[in-house]
Amino acid sequence: MSILTTLQLLPLFGAALIAFIPTAKTVLIKQVALGFALLVAAVSIFMAFAFDGSDGALQFTEVRSWISAFNINYAVGIDGMALVLILMTTILVPIVFLAGWYESETGRWSVKTFYILLLILETMMIGVFAATDVFLFYVIFEAMLLPVYFLIGGYGKGARAAAAMKFLLYSLFGGLLMLASVIGLFVISTNQGGATFDISKLSELTIDSQTQNWLFLGFFIAFAIKAPLWPFHTWLPTAAKSATPGTSTLLLGVLDKVGTYGMIRFCMSFFPDATRTFTPAIITLAVISILYGAFLAIGQKDINALIAFTSISHFGFITLGIFALTSQGLSGAIFYMVNHGFSTAALFLTAGWMAKRRGSTLISDFGGLQRTAPILAWSFFIAGMSALALPGLSSFVSEFLVLVGTFGKYPVAAILGTTGIILAALYVLIAVQRALHGETPSTSKGITDLNLREKLAIAPVILVLIILGFYPKPVLETVNMTTDTVMVHLGVSDPIAKVAK
Repeated sequence: MSILTTLQLLPLFGAALIAFIPTAKTVLIKQVALGFALLVAAVSIFMAFAFDGSDGALQFTEVRSWISAFNINYAVGIDGMALVLILMTTILVPIVFLAGWYESETGRWSVKTFYILLLILETMMIGVFAATDVFLFYVIFEAMLLPVYFLIGGYGKGARAAAAMKFLLYSLFGGLLMLASVIGLFVISTNQGGATFDISKLSELTIDSQTQNWLFLGFFIAFAIKAPLWPFHTWLPTAAKSATPGTSTLLLGVLDKVGTYGMIRFCMSFFPDATRTFTPAIITLAVISILYGAFLAIGQKDINALIAFTSISHFGFITLGIFALTSQGLSGAIFYMVNHGFSTAALFLTAGWMAKRRGSTLISDFGGLQRTAPILAWSFFIAGMSALALPGLSSFVSEFLVLVGTFGKYPVAAILGTTGIILAALYVLIAVQRALHGETPSTSKGITDLNLREKLAIAPVILVLIILGFYPKPVLETVNMTTDTVMVHLGVSDPIAKVAK
């Protein structure tokens, strides 16, 4: 049994064990869930050390027959890109458990149900990055919707039912388009003598340009909704405002990466000609996402809505790096996925603690927080600085690589993207000034600082942002092999710099 299968089974074992614990024993349920999440994180770290970064082939592979009549297999394996995303996932889950220790207690259903849903979701998040059978990927891609739907609708706040339904409908629409393309690929593989859903074999199919274009759009729209990319983004602010901080962290920090991951793993792998055809249009959408998200973030009064719109802008940067079709842009985009996961976690967790203490999510209600809760204020400040890509934090490295990689082929897009950085400084610094400085409202004077549990939760997130800001080499070296493989498959190369004579 592959270590990837072990990683997927451990959260399920945890969920099964919790199912037998009496509902009233909430502390025990939380402890068991946290214990299994930490165990999964430890196994994933062991896997990372065992991974051979010099080998571009899939590693830790396992193939077992599932539906033999259609040659559908349980097939898993990872490259450098999948490894760093799985590692990010398994590290963030126990952090979310620890940070949101009490956020499940005011939900529609029990604490037990909450943690069972989260552990099932963790299994699916690992599986979706590890799947090397397209049908298996599709099944997990769609199945992930259910625990997220129940987490938003059952444990969120405000218009949670509407937010959950909007998320579900958007995602199902994208999933149906993907299914059509998956079936199309299967039919083509059958006609070419080898019916298969295997990723490596599908990438070798000979597909005419027009068919590539249609199949590409089926996958891309599904991934653009998941990412989310403008104009498929409208479900995100609603979901972020209604979900709990922990759910929002996993939704924006991990699940949305499935969209950009899928663009690289499937769109570029299966449809290289269509990728080059649609690149100018997608670059345009990416730039619009950067500027649109940044402009709307500036005017937000709700802190969760602010974070949601910043994420739309950040996913624009990630998509820009992917479709710049340069090694710097693609490596920067993959690294950006990791950095955005931890940056979003820092923002949502600190914002959640602020909202819980103040009883409000309005930015203006937190004035003078740095005097009443300095550690919480500094944590939010560092998270904000990461969102605007301050040098010395990991997001700066990835954003710099994306813009450098884009400039060589699309200088106008890179310049407009740089404008997004300026706007990011505005929406982050305005929020920091209003929340952390100024006069302290009388209703906020009794706000307490972070307790030990909360400090233990936020500390590793901030450490990752700082360490990778000064030493990004381990992650970049891990993903570079994936980048090289994608570039060769697409038949593109980096632009050659012109030297003035």
